[in-house]
Order: sequence, then structure tokens, then C-alpha cells
Amino acid sequence: MAVMSRSSFSTRLTLLALLSASTFYFFYKSRRLKRLKHSLNPSLNTNRGKIFFISQTGTSKTLAHRLLNLLHSQNLHFDLIDPKQYEPEDLPKETLVLIVASTWEDGKPPPDARFFADWLAESAADFRVGSLLLSRLRFAVFGVGSRAYGEAYNAVAQEFSRRLKELGGKEMVGVGEGDVDRGDLDRVFEEWSTKVVGVLEGGRGVVENGAVLGNGVDENDNDSAYGWETDDEEEENGGESEVVDLEDIAGKAPSRKSSSMAETNGRINGKRDMVTPVIRTSLEKQGYKIIGSHSGVKICRWTKSQLRGRGGCYKHSFYGIESHRCMEATPSLACANKCVFCWRHHTNPVGKSWQWKMDDPLEIVNSAIDQHLKMIKQMKGVPGVTLERLNEGLSPRHCALSLVGEPIMYPEINTLVDELHSRRISTFLVTNAQFPEKIRMLKPITQLYVSVDAATKDSLKAIDRPLFGDFWERFIDSLKALKEKQQRTVYRLTLVKGWNTEDIEAYFNLFSIGKPDFVEIKGVTYCGSSATSKLTMENVPWHSDVKAFSETLAIKSEGEYEVACEHVHSCCVLLAKTAKFKVNGQWFTWIDYDKFHDLVASGKTFNSNDYMAATPLWAVYGAEEGGFDPDQSRYRKERHHKSSS
Repeated sequence: MAVMSRSSFSTRLTLLALLSASTFYFFYKSRRLKRLKHSLNPSLNTNRGKIFFISQTGTSKTLAHRLLNLLHSQNLHFDLIDPKQYEPEDLPKETLVLIVASTWEDGKPPPDARFFADWLAESAADFRVGSLLLSRLRFAVFGVGSRAYGEAYNAVAQEFSRRLKELGGKEMVGVGEGDVDRGDLDRVFEEWSTKVVGVLEGGRGVVENGAVLGNGVDENDNDSAYGWETDDEEEENGGESEVVDLEDIAGKAPSRKSSSMAETNGRINGKRDMVTPVIRTSLEKQGYKIIGSHSGVKICRWTKSQLRGRGGCYKHSFYGIESHRCMEATPSLACANKCVFCWRHHTNPVGKSWQWKMDDPLEIVNSAIDQHLKMIKQMKGVPGVTLERLNEGLSPRHCALSLVGEPIMYPEINTLVDELHSRRISTFLVTNAQFPEKIRMLKPITQLYVSVDAATKDSLKAIDRPLFGDFWERFIDSLKALKEKQQRTVYRLTLVKGWNTEDIEAYFNLFSIGKPDFVEIKGVTYCGSSATSKLTMENVPWHSDVKAFSETLAIKSEGEYEVACEHVHSCCVLLAKTAKFKVNGQWFTWIDYDKFHDLVASGKTFNSNDYMAATPLWAVYGAEEGGFDPDQSRYRKERHHKSSS
């Protein structure tokens, strides 16, 4: 066996050392180049930052899009994530997460984020998981909520922050809290976003108690500025995966600059505009004309229909309203409920009291009429619209104060009503039965409605989803206030199959409280799918269902009320007080509008009997016309269905 000399052994050690150093050097350079490659092209990095949106009506999703664009403009690359498409088990792999979270009913997250929220809560409460599960994670949370909900205000955002910290996550900036109903959402979100960008660009890490703490990251090391790992699997191309929001209720969000300007200009004596830029964009997208800072007007499809000679709405059949001369408006887009059948899908603000800047009632009326006339003029040249009907439409005689929100909340509602009456424009006002004191102070209205959406406390809470804790007491007190009114009063019942159609006895018991002149019973209108409502076409009753319900109520009243009118097209039936509105066998549910205005102008006390008019036979319940005016031309769309083989 050959023996290696000391010199040969030394030479070999030297060669091995040089080889090892060379190998290590090339390995290091290769690794460094790989890391540099990822830092220069973050789209190759599969472990990019994530922006989660916890959204119900689309507001949080819109803000998340805005944040994504802001970060991209600063060369900070993130992916937008829908929590319902994300596996929470992957969260420990993340190093940077931003969350924009809405709070929904009872302080809970929207349905799409329930699983994600439950996973966080269960993991934080599980002793086997430990507080180091998310030790690699840096995060920040922004909440979208409404102070009108009291203790539940931004509860979801606060909960996410607490759970992430319990699991070892490091919070970069404190929880941002935006109020969708106070007009400062855009400004607060901009301030929070600026803080986030500042932390990310500076690599400063965590903010605790207002102080910026270092995170041990070398700010000169580009590949670790986000805290990303640089394992071999990062070679894969992780291209951007922005979520495209095709049904974003807010449409294209206003720029940050314009939002700030709107916020600054939208304050008078500390009061904010009710309509924020996001809400304005959303409502305008739905066809509303926004007036000032809190009012709106919109042309009704029945206005268009009667302009074309194709029939009016149920108010035409029941009360003689000329639909083509009717303006649908509201002086308050805010409401105190979030009803499951809301036509507006909760894109309007909510509140329990008036907390916004207030516009002049005369300006509201003038602007509403001006905007309404512009929409009427657009009907010129439409098939069926004659010059005579167009000219009539340009002289509105009725105003339905029931467009959206709660008109009675507007502090100057009496002045606004007086202004309409002075122009001989009648008023049909609808209130959601949460402001009894406002009903009592209200001046004579042509016809005053109270929405009676349910007959029991539990079902009213489930359907109307009211803000007030004492909603039931307010509801009952509103019915009592209605009883004190001398002019025409109405209970409006919206039947939702499977929700409130079984409580006939309970509904009848409410009759004795408010003693309304009329009871309108209408099947709920299905307004399409919405994240804010669980209703489907299965919840829409047939006209035969509404008729059966109405007839049963009339029978229970033992003659006090009878079924007087119907409008088949609207799936609507009218009960009327027999002794008051049935004279010698003929119904008098229609209104003498000229007589009403004369009575208002006289300043004398008057009641509903003083301005009633005879109901035409075609509008009476059971008539062959089904409530369709024979002077109009019935029009049915041709529906072409593919034949099945």
C-alpha cells in the first residue's frame, strides 16, 4: 500500500480547499443571481404579498382594488384574493398580508369569509397550534363599517387583527376604521394606505404603540425587502392574478385626490355629505340623479309605460294617480333598516338620526323637478309617446316620496311637503315605522304609508334588519301615531314567501293599533341576485297567493275591511275600510286631487272623506280588466323560446 507523503497530502488539501471555495463561490453567485432575478421581476415570485377583500356589497372590494393599484404604482407587487377561493391552511406560508374587511350583520363577516374567519378563530383557540404559527407574517387590516351599529362597528376588522396577532403575526400599522355612512371613508382609507406604503417602502417592519420597530431586514438587500423567502421553488412563474370585478356596485372608484377634495368640500360646520363618492357612483350607476348632498330622483318604469300609453302602476288603479305625471324622489337617501328585499341592495347609507349636512328644501324641490323633466324629455320620439302625453309628463302632479331611504328623517320634511303642495303636486310618503315622533309632527300628506313588513318582533327583525335596538317598540308606536292622522293612511304589506306569509292572525291584530284607511298587500319584487339578500324567485308569491292572503284578512275583519281593488300586473291587492269608502255599493278609493289642494290651501282641518273620488269599475277587485286601464293599450312582449328536441 502506497503511503502518501506529507507534502502530497498538503497539496491535496490545498486543492480541495480551493475547489470547495470555488464551488461555494459559484453556488453563492448562482443563489445571489437567482435572488436578484426575483427582486427585479417580482412576478416570478410565488410568495407575493396578498390583499384579501372581505366584502358584501362591493365597497371593500372596490377599496382593495384601489389599494392594489396604489401598491403597483409604487412597484410593490401584490395579488388580490377572494377569501372564499383561498385555503386558510396556506396562511402560515404567507409573509405579507393586507386585509380590507367589511362588518355585516350582528358584527359578523359576510358569508363568503365565514370559513376563513372561523379557521382563524379556531386556530387561535387551539392550544396545539401555538402562537408561532404565523411568525413569518406581517399584516395590516382596514375595516369598513357603520357607526350606526354601535359596538359592532368594524368588529370584523378588529377580530382579524386580534386573531392574527394571537397566532404570531406582526401588525405593520394599526387597524384602520372607515365609516361608510359618515362621508370620511375615502379620506380614512387614503391615510391608512399611505401608512402601509410608507412601511413597505421603508422596510421598517412593525408599528407598535405608534413607534416603528425594526424587523432585522437589511434594507439594502433587495430580495428580502418584503420578507420573502428565496427557496428553489420560487423559480416558478407566479404571474399576477388580479380579481376582475364585473359587478362592482361602486363602479370606477374616484381618484384619491378627488376623494380628498370631496371630503374637504363636503363639510359645513363639521357636517359631512350623506352621499360619499363611492355611494354616489353606485347610485348613479343604478340610474339615480343625485340632488345636492342627500337627495335623489329617478324615473319610474311605470312613468315610461303610461307615457307610451301602455298602462299605469297600481297607484293609478287604486287611487287615480297619473303615472306619466308622477315624480319618484326622496329628500333622504339614508335609512334605518337594511331590508332583505331592498331594491337598492343596500348601496344607500344608513343611520338612526340626521348627522349630515342639510340642503335647502326649496333647492331640493327645484332640482328634483328639473332632473325629472330632463328624464321625461328623453322619452321624446320613443314609440307610443304622443306630444299630448309628453306635455302632460312635463307638468308633474304627483310626487312619490318613497324612492329609497327614509324621507321622514329629513329635518325640513314639512317645508318640503308645503313646497310641493303649493305647486299642486300631491304627496305619497312612505315611512319604515321607526320614527314615530316624526310621524306625529308631520303636516297633512295626500296619503301617508307605513311599511308593515312583518307582524311579529322576530320576523320584523329578520326581514327589516333594523338598526334600532328598540325597533319593535318604535314600530308599534309608529302605528299608534298613524291612527292619530286625519288624512288618508295606509299599511303597506310586502309578502315574502317563506318569511312572512304565515302570520295572518298577527297581521290582523295590528289593524286595531293603527286603524289604517287602506291596506296594500303586494308580492315582493325579485330584483336579481345580490350578496346582501338571500331571496330567490322561490320567495316571490303568485298573484293568486296574494289574493288568498288578502281575502283571509278581509274575512277576519268581519266586514270592517273588504278587498276593493287589484292590479294583477303588480301582484298587488287593496283592502279598504268598508264603512268609509264604500258608498251605496260603490267604492271611492280614488282621490280628488284638486279638492285636496284646495283643502290644504284653506288652512282648515279636513279628513280623508273630504277628498275621495269614485273608483272606476275596471279597477275594482274581480273586474275582467284586472286593474288595467282600458283607455291604455295592453302590450305583451313576444318571448321566443328554443324548442326542445
